[in-house]
Amino acid sequence: MSEQVSPFKSIRAVDYTIIFVRDMAAMRRFYGEVLEFPLERQLSAGWIEYRVGSNILALADRSRTANDAPVPRGTAALQLAFRVPQALVDQCAAVFETQRVPIVEPPKNQIWGHRTLFVRDPDGNLVEIYADI
Repeated sequence: MSEQVSPFKSIRAVDYTIIFVRDMAAMRRFYGEVLEFPLERQLSAGWIEYRVGSNILALADRSRTANDAPVPRGTAALQLAFRVPQALVDQCAAVFETQRVPIVEPPKNQIWGHRTLFVRDPDGNLVEIYADI
């Protein structure tokens, strides 16, 4: 009897990530203006895509998940980690301060070899900016 190989073994990357948003205008400002991610395309007022390296980060109104219970306000539904060169972690913190984005944890060298910075997006999700050190 031959062993079957799972078709999922062919997956090599996360192609795009979708955040189901509560406040599209605030989220669009955060990802498009504060983080300055380039707009890839806008399919509708309820679907906006940003280019992040070779991936897409999409902001979407709830549709297929419309009947799901919403994530309680003040609760992170996910954490996104974005890598930058080491010298830029502190510069990112300065931009967040200028843009009045509250910093959850200021730049800090971690024992696992990263310099990290944490903020929340307008929907409460954790956003990590990090660099290898």
